[in-house]
Amino acid sequence: MMPRRLLLVCSVMCCAGMVWSAVLIAGLLAGVRMLPSALAVGVAAFLTVPGAIAGVIGNRWYYRTTRPRRAWSLTSWVPPHVPHWVSMLAGVVFFGFWLAVVVAFAGLDGNAEMLNGQYVISHNGRITVIDQSGYERQLALEQQISLGVLGAIAVGGTFMTWAVLTHHAAPEPTHTQSAGMPLA
Repeated sequence: MMPRRLLLVCSVMCCAGMVWSAVLIAGLLAGVRMLPSALAVGVAAFLTVPGAIAGVIGNRWYYRTTRPRRAWSLTSWVPPHVPHWVSMLAGVVFFGFWLAVVVAFAGLDGNAEMLNGQYVISHNGRITVIDQSGYERQLALEQQISLGVLGAIAVGGTFMTWAVLTHHAAPEPTHTQSAGMPLA
């Protein structure tokens, strides 16, 4: 089993990664690129990935589930002791990050780069010269995609680590729930 302090640290890191990504995406949507992509995405990954891994491993150990208790019911993936409003809130925040990724993908025109001292976009072998503002816009969209994906992972990591941390206070599952019970 995972130590509770480790899970708590991972949960806090995931939550911080989620907030970090959300603040930077909000800045990008407002037209302000606060940090270079390598730093912004690197910090988001550092905060998010360990907690998401801990959440997946912790949920697998505690609940021993490989499939939902009921087919095609998203709430059946939620551990039995977690209130449904929490899972719905996590779903809404996850959707917000997903929407940020979709919006950024829609705005991309290709791969922005510097070529022979000029700002260019390459797309399917075609190179188009652009100005510096177009170049910066493309870089901001690429950063938004990365932060959106990491933010969505952070939502899942925060939810899963929180579920494991609150497991001790949960009532025992009934025979119809799969938590801790072998699946047929």
